[in-house]
Amino acid sequence: MIPTEIIEQIRDAADLVQLIGEHVELKRTGADFRGPCPFHGGTHRNFSVVPKKQMYHCFVCHESGDVFTFWMKRFGLDYPSAVREIAGRVGVAIPESRQSGPDPNEPLYSALGVAAEWFGRRLREGEDAGAARSYLEGRHLALEVWDDYQLGYAPIGRDVMLDAFRQLGLDDDVLLAAGLARRRDDGAVAPRFRGRLVFPIRDVRARVVGFGGRILGDGAPKYLNSPEGAVFHKGTLLYGLDRARGPIRTDGYAVVVEGYVDCIRLQTAGISCAVAPLGTALTAEQARVLRRYAKEVVLAYDADTPGLKSTFRAGDELLRQGATVKVVTLPAGDDPDTLVQRGGAAAFRELLGQAVDVFERKIQLLDRKGLFTTLEGRRRALDRLLPTIRAAADPITRALYVSRAAERSDVKKSVLESEVGRESVRAPGGGGGGGAGRAGGGGGGGSTASRARTAPWSAWRTRAPCACPRPRRSARSST
Repeated sequence: MIPTEIIEQIRDAADLVQLIGEHVELKRTGADFRGPCPFHGGTHRNFSVVPKKQMYHCFVCHESGDVFTFWMKRFGLDYPSAVREIAGRVGVAIPESRQSGPDPNEPLYSALGVAAEWFGRRLREGEDAGAARSYLEGRHLALEVWDDYQLGYAPIGRDVMLDAFRQLGLDDDVLLAAGLARRRDDGAVAPRFRGRLVFPIRDVRARVVGFGGRILGDGAPKYLNSPEGAVFHKGTLLYGLDRARGPIRTDGYAVVVEGYVDCIRLQTAGISCAVAPLGTALTAEQARVLRRYAKEVVLAYDADTPGLKSTFRAGDELLRQGATVKVVTLPAGDDPDTLVQRGGAAAFRELLGQAVDVFERKIQLLDRKGLFTTLEGRRRALDRLLPTIRAAADPITRALYVSRAAERSDVKKSVLESEVGRESVRAPGGGGGGGAGRAGGGGGGGSTASRARTAPWSAWRTRAPCACPRPRRSARSST
């Protein structure tokens, strides 16, 4: 079996227009390409190839699909053969599977699926799940949504869940490997999730691979994820992507929100291209996954201090993957869930239409604080803009950012280009070296710009302008 991530890599690498154009005479019509349909033998240009969506469609015989579907129908191949054929054309290697039997992780997938069903029944029927039901009712999530997203409840008692799972045939070794249980210091086995509302987390094949658990009442941490294991890799997974990957390709963009409920609310309201990281900052791997599905990513995080900090960190990660990044500005005190509850999907779509580039959003906030009105302020503003410029992997985007920063700061474009081109590195003991592409990192050394990347967002909002000019470094440390 060809891994799903390899199939997606092949699809992304395939130039649909070029490949189909070898068999159909295509001509550009706006953003699409048109030609005679090869399936019903038409002579008019009713066959459309849409590069943005990586899809084709005939308006007469209604044949449609992606590059693999075209090869299957055109040449009579089965799906794996079509994937392998395209892989050979685009130069993507398919690893040969050495597995000669069933998937060794199948017991884990099975256990996690059983657990999701059990948690779901416990939420609906358990006498001890009243707080979880009240929480969901307070968030105005209907019972149908509970069932559709298989929301559940993990009881607080230690033995209840373990006894139930053992009766279902799940032994302790499987429960431990699946992340459903943990071994205590005294050697006893205990449930990982206790007294929590649980959200099943699925891979792109819709298999349950883990859970996110929200504490009900007092306690810490507020959210607890499954541990890293054979099937759960937090930094590579996005909540809701199993449902959203098709709509993302169709719409041409993804919407990233902060929370599970935000994601559920948008998807159930018809904004089906919404996903969420798993309660943590967006990782480089998650950014790479999103970039496979769409060129454009819209960030819809809260507009408070933590939300802004997360927005710009996520924006830089996505820019490193060559994405176009926009930011939705939510009303104060609102998140996507409360906004849609109050104003419906139309309210969120209106803000989507007003989304601005992540770099422009930074400039707006810096301008609002008056940083462009003094020499010291402009220096500080550039310190905060330079990391995002460096993060932009797309050369045109980077050039546009340089031009915009030069225009707003009244600093020559050539000077900024020189500054952007310098490598930002960490001082010894800073935990490794950074490059221009990473805009520096943590650690005590490196350029002013690299240190600005790690400065808390609150510092942008509260620092008074420095009373003395900041010296420019003539040389940079290296590790």
